[in-house]
Amino acid sequence: MTQFDAFADFRMNNHHVIITGGAQNIGAGIAKTLASAGANVMIADLQGDKAKKTAANIEGETSSHCRGMACDVTNSEDINAVVAATVEAFGGISTLINNVGWGARHDDPTAISDQAFIDSYKLNTISAYRMSMACLPHLLKAENPSITNSGSFSSAVPAYDILAYGTSKAALNQMMISIAHMLAQKVRVNSILIGTVMTAGYSDAGIDPTVQEKLLHPDNLTGRTGKPRDIANAMLWLCSPAGSWVSGQIIKVHGGGSVVRLFDS
Repeated sequence: MTQFDAFADFRMNNHHVIITGGAQNIGAGIAKTLASAGANVMIADLQGDKAKKTAANIEGETSSHCRGMACDVTNSEDINAVVAATVEAFGGISTLINNVGWGARHDDPTAISDQAFIDSYKLNTISAYRMSMACLPHLLKAENPSITNSGSFSSAVPAYDILAYGTSKAALNQMMISIAHMLAQKVRVNSILIGTVMTAGYSDAGIDPTVQEKLLHPDNLTGRTGKPRDIANAMLWLCSPAGSWVSGQIIKVHGGGSVVRLFDS
């Protein structure tokens, strides 16, 4: 009698994945989890050397192939280079994770420059569109093709301390739901609204790690901030055959959320 394998649908053998912004923090956690599930992974990151180092470490710890290369996702030539390198290395692309994203804190939300909004939109919204369209011809040839985006809880709640970032991530939500309908029955498209996952990226954005204490609030249902593994596990579900009946969804992974403004002085 064959033993039932409850985890079979979470395996990603024969999946070829691009993860943008995957050299560290949440992206690196996603890359490691998907590679551990059997996927071949290309890490595309602005920090090319770090992407290569992270990829080498993951490949050494898993049975999957993992590569890393430099990529500025706001540059179409870089995007095309990553797509070409992935196809050359793995033979195709089945899975795209638009994970890259960043947003600075605004000390004065009433005086945000036009350029700050434009730059945020280029990085957090347009780059995901460009990468998705560049991968599309290969996704259409793949089994269980999917696009999954790292969104932000700040796109769904008032977040005027990071107004440009939250606005661009809200645009990403609308854009990707539309793309899901555009690619219906061809490529699954979903987004995860990520809550507070304390990584080095928060410090880079000027956010003091002591804000974690504010998350210990009754409105946060789990009473803790997130870990990269929390997001990686959700990504694995959505990208793997286990998520094959899920598309056009915006899924919150944020510990139950919190109405606490992190940046109150």
